[in-house]
Amino acid sequence: MKNALPPKKRRSSKRWPTLKTVLRDGTASEDQLKVGMKYFTVSETLKRGRKVEPKMEAIREHMKWFGFFPLLSNDIKNGRTALAYYRNKDLSEKAFGNLKERLDMRRTAVFSSENLEGKLFVQFVALIFLSCIHKAMKAHELYRNYSMQTLLDELDLIERFDYPARKWQCGEVTRKQADLYAAFSVTPSNML
Repeated sequence: MKNALPPKKRRSSKRWPTLKTVLRDGTASEDQLKVGMKYFTVSETLKRGRKVEPKMEAIREHMKWFGFFPLLSNDIKNGRTALAYYRNKDLSEKAFGNLKERLDMRRTAVFSSENLEGKLFVQFVALIFLSCIHKAMKAHELYRNYSMQTLLDELDLIERFDYPARKWQCGEVTRKQADLYAAFSVTPSNML
């Protein structure tokens, strides 16, 4: 089994642009040169000067340790289960953020308890929709191309036109929007 701990003295990737610059300029210290040769290839030509190219395999090996964090629990013994619970907690925090920001629940701004109950009910239904959207995005791997916000913004561009004494019509639905509708098993509305 591989050692789960990262090797000591890992350098931050924020230093890499600086490291690349000092290698290209030839002003690297001995320590920078030692680390730089591990992650970059330096070549020199008469016409083009010094050229610094990244060693992608070494960089990937270094980056595999990025983003690790410990999760401690008294109850959950499986790491994958603990991570799933943690991510669900993150989802509920984002849903609460959606309530406050996107669904305008920062202030209730109501004058009666009936209005407050109605507003809370609508917000609850909206959160159910957001949970369904999250589930469909996960199932269709839409998180590769969209965040929840960008997906909602993409679908927010569709307009509805109401005319007196006529049936309403929906604006043009782009191919990208139609593909999103298909992922959610929704038939797009009538187009103009």
